[in-house]
Amino acid sequence: MNILLYISVTILAYVGMEFTAWFAHKYIMHGILWAWHEDHHKPHEKEGFFEKNDRFFFVFAVPSAASFMIGSMYPQVFWLFFVGVGIALYGLTYFLIHDVYIHRRFKWFKVLDSTYSRAILRAHGAHHSKQTKEDCESFGLLVVDKKFYGKRNNNA
Repeated sequence: MNILLYISVTILAYVGMEFTAWFAHKYIMHGILWAWHEDHHKPHEKEGFFEKNDRFFFVFAVPSAASFMIGSMYPQVFWLFFVGVGIALYGLTYFLIHDVYIHRRFKWFKVLDSTYSRAILRAHGAHHSKQTKEDCESFGLLVVDKKFYGKRNNNA
């Protein structure tokens, strides 16, 4: 019985992260912390591999790590460990899709050829068509508006 609870908590945390990431991207990254996110919207003429935007990896890692630790230390909230698992799995998904597939920061794979993967590229391309924090669209990663399905490819 507990295994179903832990699987459910993991899935709920994973799904919840898409909406948490959407909210943070729209209202924090394109808001008060635009100074961290701005270089991600600029042409990559920077020195080095990292962007200031990469700081958000650590921001999102904190609740995952805290959930792992608290869930491990206190048996009465062991389910919290699986919140950490869901957050970490979403982080891995985000890294693979955003950094590896969309922006090709790592040359691990290039082509995911499906209607859905092309829609993700188009949505992200639309988001990056603006270099300012205003007037952007498509702040999520996995939930893609239906208008991005079936158009020509528009890589970010």
